Amino acid sequence: MIEGVGVDSVEVSRIESFISKGNHFRDRAFTRIETDYCLSKGQSAQSFAARFAAKEAFVKALGTGFSGNIDLLQIEVSNKATGQPQLSVSGEAEAILKDRQIKTIHLSLTHTNTIATAIVILEK
Repeated sequence: MIEGVGVDSVEVSRIESFISKGNHFRDRAFTRIETDYCLSKGQSAQSFAARFAAKEAFVKALGTGFSGNIDLLQIEVSNKATGQPQLSVSGEAEAILKDRQIKTIHLSLTHTNTIATAIVILEK
């Protein structure tokens, strides 16, 4: 049974602007795994933007937004061996999933040179 759906789109230039100002935003928004992955890509801003959109889409699917004790670093996007993106959570985000008995998080990412979009589906 579907428990929640969230979608978010982010302008790549907006994330690129934040990242170009130093590591503060990057370190506050992205885990080491995410940062290493994005920096390994030729167009790293697109990858950072897609991951940021995934985090926003997740909290929308959850219905909480970034409230309470949920922060960006509790939500991590990585890739399966097949290249498919996956989302894992920790802390308060993980506790909410357990409390609501959500077993599966589905994630899809896409981007162009200018826009990154993510959709998250939470399933019991």
